[in-house]
Amino acid sequence: MFDPASLRYDANGLIPAIAQDHATGQVLMLAWMNAESVARTLETTRVTYWSRSRQSFWIKGETSGHTQRLVEMRLDCDRDCLLLLIEQAGPACHTNRRTCFYTALRDGAEVVLMAPED
Repeated sequence: MFDPASLRYDANGLIPAIAQDHATGQVLMLAWMNAESVARTLETTRVTYWSRSRQSFWIKGETSGHTQRLVEMRLDCDRDCLLLLIEQAGPACHTNRRTCFYTALRDGAEVVLMAPED
């Protein structure tokens, strides 16, 4: 059985987690998890992160309704980063965009690639 404690966390007990749409491959966001949020996510399939600013757990979509359901969790080769293949309901970004990665750098300028969803 997998033990979340077997992962390599940083000095604050956190590991980066990249959320990717399992169907399209689109990278949606990056957030942080600790051993308990990894365990909760695996147990419930409702993606649970650790908020560094609030110092508390947050279940993605708990207040917005823009939920993430875990399809598969993958570990990188060093066991110090997670890839979460998810089913996203609604926008993933707090700016109401599908992805947090909506700004590109092109010819030295920032270009916004998508508007917020209605």
